[in-house]
Amino acid sequence: MSEQGPFDTNVVTVTRFVMEEGRKAKGTGELTTLLNAVCTAVKAISCAVRKAGIAHLYGIAGSTNVTGDQVKKLDILSNDLVINMIKSSFTSCVLVSEENDKAIIIEPEMRGKYIVCFDPLDGSSNIDCLVSIGTIFAIYKRATDDGQPSEKDALQPGRNLVAAGYALYGSATMMVLSTGQGVNCFMLDPSIGEFILVDRDVKIKKRGKIYSLNEGYSKYFDPAVTEYLQKKKFPQDGTEPYNARYIGSMVADVHRTLMYGGIFLYPGNVKSPSGKLRLLYEGNPMAYIMEQAGGMASTGFETILDIQPDSIHQRSPVAMGSPEDVLEYIAICKKHAKK
Repeated sequence: MSEQGPFDTNVVTVTRFVMEEGRKAKGTGELTTLLNAVCTAVKAISCAVRKAGIAHLYGIAGSTNVTGDQVKKLDILSNDLVINMIKSSFTSCVLVSEENDKAIIIEPEMRGKYIVCFDPLDGSSNIDCLVSIGTIFAIYKRATDDGQPSEKDALQPGRNLVAAGYALYGSATMMVLSTGQGVNCFMLDPSIGEFILVDRDVKIKKRGKIYSLNEGYSKYFDPAVTEYLQKKKFPQDGTEPYNARYIGSMVADVHRTLMYGGIFLYPGNVKSPSGKLRLLYEGNPMAYIMEQAGGMASTGFETILDIQPDSIHQRSPVAMGSPEDVLEYIAICKKHAKK
C-alpha cells in the first residue's frame, strides 16, 4: 500500500475567502453570491475553451459585435454563460457586456443592487492559435434606489468599484480578484472544481524590465510614446534595455505585467485618439487591480479610475503597471503636451 500523498484539508476557496472578507466588513452576503455566480460562469467558459476544437466552437459566428470585432462562437457562448449565471443569482440590476450594444436591464423579479460590466472573452482573436484568453469583470453598487434601473447607472467612475477581477485561461485557469483589500490569485483545481487561493495579497514591483505594446502602430504613435520607447530600448543612463513582450490579449499581457513588473501600454494614436480598450469593462477593472496591487494606471494625463464615463462602450488610452514605470511615462506625456 502506498502512503496517501499530502492533501490540504483546510483549503481556502474563492467562496470561502470572499465570505470571510464579507463577514469582516459585515456585508449582507449578496456580493459573495454574485462572485460565486461569476466563478461558475468562468468554470464553464474554461471548460468550453479547453475543448473548443473538439466541440467545434472555433471559427467565426457570422457577425460582428458593437465594437466591430468579429464574433467567435466561443464569444457568444461565454457571453450567454455570464449573463445567465448573474441573472439567476438575483444580485444584479444592470449588465454591460462588450458583446451587447445596449445595457441589459434585469427583470424586476430577479433584480439585486449590483451593476456588472464585463468582457466575456477578452483576446478572442487569439482563440484559433491557442494563445491565452480571459474574462474581465467590474462590479459597482447602484448609486440610488429611485426609479427603474437604466444604462446611466453603469456610468460610474472606476473609483466606485466594489470588486473587480479577471480570469485567465492559460496553462491553467486562474482568477485574480480584488474586493478593495488587495489582490488575491485563485487557481482552478479541476479535480474538485474549485478556485483555490494560491497567491495572497499580490504586490507589483516598483519598477520592471518589460514594456508591452503593439509596435505595429509605431507609424501612428504620438511623439511622447515614441520617446518613451526610445528610452526603454536605448537607455542613456547605463541601465540595461527593457525586454519587449506583447501577446495581444489584454488579460495575458496585464497578468504578466502584474507578476513580473513593467508597463502595459495601449495609447491613443493618430488613427484612434482614444486607443482601443473600453473603459467600463477593460480599463477600469484592470486599473483597479493594478492600484490594489500597488501599481498605477493612467491615460498619460489622467488616472483611469477617475474618468467619468459618458457612454458604456467608451474607449480610453491605457498605461498601467509598476508605479515608477508609469510615472516616467506620464512625465514624458506631460512634457510633450506643453510643447
